[in-house]
Amino acid sequence: MPIRTASLNKQLHKNGVRLHQAIESRVHSEGADQAASEHEKALLDERRFLKEAKAKRAEQAAQPKPKAAKFVHHEAKPKAPKAPKHKEGKEDKPKAKPAKDHLSATDKRAKKAEALQAAKNAAKKSAKT
Repeated sequence: MPIRTASLNKQLHKNGVRLHQAIESRVHSEGADQAASEHEKALLDERRFLKEAKAKRAEQAAQPKPKAAKFVHHEAKPKAPKAPKHKEGKEDKPKAKPAKDHLSATDKRAKKAEALQAAKNAAKKSAKT
């Protein structure tokens, strides 16, 4: 399992703190002229290893990631049309009556005017006779 970068940062920080404490204690007790102790050398090696691991992890993260294959749509086969079902128990329903011929407003006025004219003509004929 790869080492996470975030955990490496924390480990590097802790290692740096321990290394600094080791160097300060050596300088305080023995002086700056003395060579590094075994403990300091181990901390330096561990720090170098952590930095290399962090660089390796960062380089690996910069590489392109594998991507999922693109979806290729395949056309579905056309289905055969189904034959219409005919139920034997039902009879054909009687169709609704056709709508009556409706007269438009102008036709109604013309018919009314003709009826009035016919009534006037009828009244005149009866007066003459």
